[in-house]
Amino acid sequence: MAVSKFHPCEAIVEAWNAGQRIFGENRPQELEKKMKELPEEIVKGAEFHFLGHLQTNKLKMVLPYVKMVQSIDTVHLLEEVDKWCVKNGKVMDVLLEMHIGAEETKQGFYEEEILDIMFNAARYKGVRICGLMGMASHTDNEETIAADFQRIRNHFDYVRDLFPENKDFKELSIGMSEDYRIALKYGATFIRVGSKIFGPRVY
Repeated sequence: MAVSKFHPCEAIVEAWNAGQRIFGENRPQELEKKMKELPEEIVKGAEFHFLGHLQTNKLKMVLPYVKMVQSIDTVHLLEEVDKWCVKNGKVMDVLLEMHIGAEETKQGFYEEEILDIMFNAARYKGVRICGLMGMASHTDNEETIAADFQRIRNHFDYVRDLFPENKDFKELSIGMSEDYRIALKYGATFIRVGSKIFGPRVY
């Protein structure tokens, strides 16, 4: 996935013309603005994912435009996304963000919380729980990063084994520009690459 946050529409168009089809954004206002400025071919043909912390009062800026919300980090957000989608006749693919990094500031669920959600997944009619997302500790220590990715992979496999009837649960979004090679070793199905594609951020 090409993480296009902080980059102008021209950069997305250039990536689209080069064959990129999945893009990630993490600011509601920026996403909504881009959806109104990008060529219709890209708005309709590309797949946009939301990656950042999503406040429930910003859902209408995001949910009409994206195929997946990768950053569901509270039950309240999951419930509000579900309500919005049911009301608007849409089913949204979502990933549950698992807290795997060392930083206390990172959002996300712990393993037991993810299991609680999965045991109650049938109650959600407007979302499809498609897997897990996580961010490794902010460090250059590759052993620490690998341990973080191993932890989320272990829980991903455990959930799949525990709920084999959930055929949608197959996505593992780990790895960014600096650690995607490690993430691939642990079975990432999405890697979130920004600077390696677009260069330094444009603020």
